[in-house]
Amino acid sequence: MNVAIVKYNAGNIYSVVNALRRLGVEPLLTDDAAEIRKADRVLFPGQGEARGAMDYLRQRRLDEVIRSLRQPVLGICVGQQLLCRHSEEGDVDCLGIFDVDVRRFQPKRHEDKVPCMGWNKLYDLKTPLFKGLVCGKANETGIAEKAPYVYFVHSYYVPTCAETIATADYVLPYSAAIHRDNFYACQFHPEKSGAVGEQILKNFLEL
Repeated sequence: MNVAIVKYNAGNIYSVVNALRRLGVEPLLTDDAAEIRKADRVLFPGQGEARGAMDYLRQRRLDEVIRSLRQPVLGICVGQQLLCRHSEEGDVDCLGIFDVDVRRFQPKRHEDKVPCMGWNKLYDLKTPLFKGLVCGKANETGIAEKAPYVYFVHSYYVPTCAETIATADYVLPYSAAIHRDNFYACQFHPEKSGAVGEQILKNFLEL
């Protein structure tokens, strides 16, 4: 399988490379439009700041490349946020694949720290991206009784919307993952989420 990882000025890319290698896949890390377009699967990971990332993508016309893709695409962390319409981080227009705006967490209690950092539960899972995982349901408190844990590091979030396929709760319920057509995206880091994250990456490769 030909797997491409979009190379741009965002961190965390090499941990994704290593996670795919553990699954027996040797990905191509590239910013070449032709290589990205011909890949069977495309991953769009990243950590960093939304405005700087969008400036880099536009300068190299990678924004146009990503919008044109028809194969399965997986955005990770900032990659998820950049697939949305607009981000409060830097007040920047993003790729617009998902018609939703990215917002900054507004703490409501002393214990609500920003950035959100650490392990958290996923619940209300949908689509084959989460095949094989326990599908916890939200109870009256909004927290799932049984649900997989994954690793998050972020100050901004995607609100729940029609495209939400997994929910997490920190300050408020938000989109831990979203899906539209061939585009999937997750706010958490599957490459840092142990066996659960490995299963999600494996599921993505098998879509």
